[in-house]
Amino acid sequence: MARILAIDLGTKRTGLAVTDPLRILANPLETIPTSGLFKYLEEYFKKEEVDTIVLGLPKSLDGKDTSMTKPVMQLKGKLTDRFPHKSVELVDERFTSKMAMQSMITMGSKKRDRREKAGNLDKISATIILQTYLNRP
Repeated sequence: MARILAIDLGTKRTGLAVTDPLRILANPLETIPTSGLFKYLEEYFKKEEVDTIVLGLPKSLDGKDTSMTKPVMQLKGKLTDRFPHKSVELVDERFTSKMAMQSMITMGSKKRDRREKAGNLDKISATIILQTYLNRP
């Protein structure tokens, strides 16, 4: 069975998460520079079968667009063009960064580890986005 890959797009860094082959659990994959996203995806798709890409859609608390909503929508179009045989889905990502930070605190991460956002918070946020997608009815 093909995996599902989630993307938490950022201006500098992008968090990635992927399901297990049975599509039951979401697992953190990587945090990469946003500028290298397509190169990374092309290489990953050569190694692993992925049929669905899930993008976190940023919205404000009142449901309005944020400064990142437009870049995410542009990315959705580029992903659809570049990978036409993969489904590209959107998932509301409100609160994922806060949930990711709380997860790190709960898991006992030290304060200095939590500050290293590039290695942890982004891919945990992508994992929460992916698990949200998996849990929907």
